[in-house]
Amino acid sequence: MASGPKSDYKRGSMDIREQESTFALFWSLTKWGTVLTVLTLVFLAYMFA
Repeated sequence: MASGPKSDYKRGSMDIREQESTFALFWSLTKWGTVLTVLTLVFLAYMFA
């Protein structure tokens, strides 16, 4: 079996706070964007129906 280059990588040791906060922002914007879209469609259906 061939041995690859040695690395100092340790699984699970990376600081992921920035990725977590980015994902939280993305999830929040997606959630509220969906709510706003649904409310707009309901409002338009009510006004023009």
